[in-house]
Amino acid sequence: MDLDLFLHQLHFHSDQVNPGDWEIDWEDAPLPFKIYRGLPEFSLPHRVPLSSKKEGATCKTNLPALGSFLWCSYGLTQFSQTALTVGGESVETIQSLRRFAPSGGGLYPNELYIYLKVEELPHGMYHYDAAHHRLLLLREGNFDSYLNHTLGNRANLEDGFGAIMISSMFWKNFFKYHNFSYRLQGLDAGALIGQMLEAGQHFRYHARIHFQFLDQAVNHLLGLDGREESIYAVIPLSRKKELPIQRGGGIKQSAKELCAELPALKISYVQRSQNVKEFPQIMEVNQSSMMESTGLFSILEKGQRKRENRPGITLPEGEKLNANKYEVFRNRHSPEMDFIPGKINAEKLAALFQHACASFFTCPTDLNEAGDIASRLSLYGCFYQVEGIEDGAYRYDHVSHSLLKLKAGDFRPELQAGMNLAYVHFHQIPICLHIAGDRSFYSKELGHRGYRILHMEAGMLMQRLLLSASALGMNGHPLLGFDVNHCDSLYNLKASDQTTLIQIPVGCHRPKSRLTGGMHI
Repeated sequence: MDLDLFLHQLHFHSDQVNPGDWEIDWEDAPLPFKIYRGLPEFSLPHRVPLSSKKEGATCKTNLPALGSFLWCSYGLTQFSQTALTVGGESVETIQSLRRFAPSGGGLYPNELYIYLKVEELPHGMYHYDAAHHRLLLLREGNFDSYLNHTLGNRANLEDGFGAIMISSMFWKNFFKYHNFSYRLQGLDAGALIGQMLEAGQHFRYHARIHFQFLDQAVNHLLGLDGREESIYAVIPLSRKKELPIQRGGGIKQSAKELCAELPALKISYVQRSQNVKEFPQIMEVNQSSMMESTGLFSILEKGQRKRENRPGITLPEGEKLNANKYEVFRNRHSPEMDFIPGKINAEKLAALFQHACASFFTCPTDLNEAGDIASRLSLYGCFYQVEGIEDGAYRYDHVSHSLLKLKAGDFRPELQAGMNLAYVHFHQIPICLHIAGDRSFYSKELGHRGYRILHMEAGMLMQRLLLSASALGMNGHPLLGFDVNHCDSLYNLKASDQTTLIQIPVGCHRPKSRLTGGMHI
């Protein structure tokens, strides 16, 4: 299979990667969470403090703090029940379990693993069992050296208290979206990382994101079958504020050498699906994205974007946001058809950008020493009847906190026409944001791995924008069911070698017509 063609079609012509006769077997759907059998269990406290009161001046890594951190990052937070009606009569009731981080179709293909070195638990590798809010011990021991080697000796695990590892289980959303699920998996993983970083701030956990590591070695450490599930990101956690990327010292390590250091794990888990179909294209692109040697790791040079000679609109100081993180997390949801017209002014728009971009664009990663994600992602938007801003299409410049007007006009009809299905009603929406990134997905520097890395970074920024909207009393709805080429043309992105990665309508909304209940004590 031509993987370059597959990724190109997946992004620009998504209808060509899925069969026209694909049928979803909802009766044989997989569980939205992984359930292991026969592993040592360590329950986490179910009482979660639903306030943002600081818990002291120092970082806490006791079980209550870890439990709250994991629950806020990826725990089951809400039970939802929606009745579908036809002709005024209820015909079907849909029940779902929700988490604070969004996921395409609410399927949550990612799983969360954590390496812990804390006093109350045996040191070792754990799986976060979201269904029961507990930790399951996969492998006991100290794995600082092993993980340091998998990261090319660019991290110092000895200085931290652990590391988060985020995986993607391919079948969990392939059963619905077929090959299009590969695009969703990267964005979902990024949204989870973004949520985890926000939750970690409350406990003063400091993190650095590693997108490059020896895949087979990390999978082997956790007992994962790379044909079913694979790690997408490794995130060391520390009590120290500074987590600089270490120089690897020129020592090359291979995944095969590391795997030989540990015996294979023999563990089983519950899938629920009786008929798991094959996904050869996703397996092939995942295999091609794997790094077999630390000699393949790259540092990306900061991109130099073309500066346009257009006058910028300096945004005012943003209005104050809701400071209660738990309340912001709980209030975040995707409104779908529940958007309604509401008054939006320049101060609210400015706050949306300020809060989302202030710390995100300097978020530390292993792709460059400065952690400058701003050189890889751009933020665009179409605005309608925002007080103080002329209707039109704009690019946001986070350095000068200003908007660069690209086109004037009302683009809501065009955005609606570019949708595959009517998920939202754009005529009710004053703000539609678009995150853009490198048109080649850094294939020269990162190979096929660049596609999923760029989408993970877009997912991280997406989650920051969604939480910012929630803190301002609004909400956003991430969308992938749109014509990418249409949006690229709207902002003339091809001229700057960029493409649209995700579309996010933002605005006011009515309460959703469903029954919900919080899953916490």
